[in-house]
Amino acid sequence: MPTQSALRLQSKLPNVGTTIFTVMSKLAADVGALNLSQGFPSFDCSPELVELVNQYMKKGFNQYAPMSGVPALRESLAQKTYDHYGLAYHPEQEVTIVSGATEAIYAAVTAVVRPGDEVLVFEPAYDSYVPAIELSGGVPVYITLTPANGYQIDWEEVRQKVTDKTRLIMINTPHNPIGKVLTREDLDQLEALVRGTDILLVSDEVYEHIVFDGQRHQSLLSHPVLQERTFICGSFGKTYHVTGWKIGYCLAPKELSAEFRKIHQFVTFSTMTPMQYALADFLKKPEYYLELSDFYQRKRDLFLEAIKDSRFQFTPSQGTFFQTVYYGDMTQEYDYDLAVRWTKEIGVASIPVSVFYNQKNDYKVLRFCFAKDDETLKRAGELLSRL
Repeated sequence: MPTQSALRLQSKLPNVGTTIFTVMSKLAADVGALNLSQGFPSFDCSPELVELVNQYMKKGFNQYAPMSGVPALRESLAQKTYDHYGLAYHPEQEVTIVSGATEAIYAAVTAVVRPGDEVLVFEPAYDSYVPAIELSGGVPVYITLTPANGYQIDWEEVRQKVTDKTRLIMINTPHNPIGKVLTREDLDQLEALVRGTDILLVSDEVYEHIVFDGQRHQSLLSHPVLQERTFICGSFGKTYHVTGWKIGYCLAPKELSAEFRKIHQFVTFSTMTPMQYALADFLKKPEYYLELSDFYQRKRDLFLEAIKDSRFQFTPSQGTFFQTVYYGDMTQEYDYDLAVRWTKEIGVASIPVSVFYNQKNDYKVLRFCFAKDDETLKRAGELLSRL
């Protein structure tokens, strides 16, 4: 008879389970539901991009890339950043290619947060932020945004949360899950808050090219005081419909990039080589990312048209490829339970927004991903309108 093990393991993340994205995507697959939960496109990337990867694989570019990224990609990204935002990052010292924006966020947080440091987090918050903070011994300090005022940031509340222990502020624009886009006024308020301090910033800007209704993405790199203290975390996966490649990047001043790379080299070290060379070439075709906002705005509008006769209440998303809806006039059921039940009963999977709050605040809001083919969006709208 085997004896019972005396092994005792104390979890570093005792409150963390399987992510909601894994849970809902698996449930959708198990019951055959339309998966509007996890944020990935149901359509493929450009055939030209695939052909470029194929070419570089056939040419033998299949071994380790340099730790900081293939020089050609870092140079293309630096040039694209200058062309699009008018700011020059040194491709050798200030541009780092990583294995997805989640790694970029983790490496940035780990590089600068020490035990006892406080990190301001706006919630609802993407689910990788707080675990990264806690694994470094940091203390998340929450600023709760609610649908009651359109998720507007109360900057006076933010100022009151800043202490001499505040090391870092997490920023996300365009915002996942709520589709909110920070304004120039927001950045001015943030700049006034951090000016003259040692507070650093991590800015998750993976949806930078998906902004609607004539708005412009306000990157933190566009403010000198913000830029000098910010890790800009981006994603090729969101821009080019290749989320499965898990290729992201970090733009940061030289001193910050040096510390960032110390972490990155011991997490993934390097990222897939042939994809980097292909992206280096593809970045030189700006039409692909410049047309992205119009592409996804059409998707958003198609989905909203499909649910216009439903009982949901909604304000059109300002950015990302997510749309939130309020269902409180339909039922008072807890959003997590409702998302699971509707996936099973009506065949459309969503994400309950309460999972992005520390205290699982339930504002009766669900998030749907509209990065799907038109027929899927129309069918989902038809099913949701029957509720």
